[in-house]
Amino acid sequence: MLHALIAATEAAGIWTVQSGVFPENTAGLAPHARAGFRVIGTRERVGRHHGVWRDVLLIERRSPIIT
Repeated sequence: MLHALIAATEAAGIWTVQSGVFPENTAGLAPHARAGFRVIGTRERVGRHHGVWRDVLLIERRSPIIT
């Protein structure tokens, strides 16, 4: 599904795709890393999960074919 999203955004001429993932969600971060996403920062206390405010990693992928 992630590869389909990337293909669709590149076909539409979109250069950058961003996402947010909880830092300890290694199962969620791994496929993003394999698809070329990188961590660009941490948004502190931005996501609420089970009543607790949590940090979220901001990750992005910039297309190598869109200039």
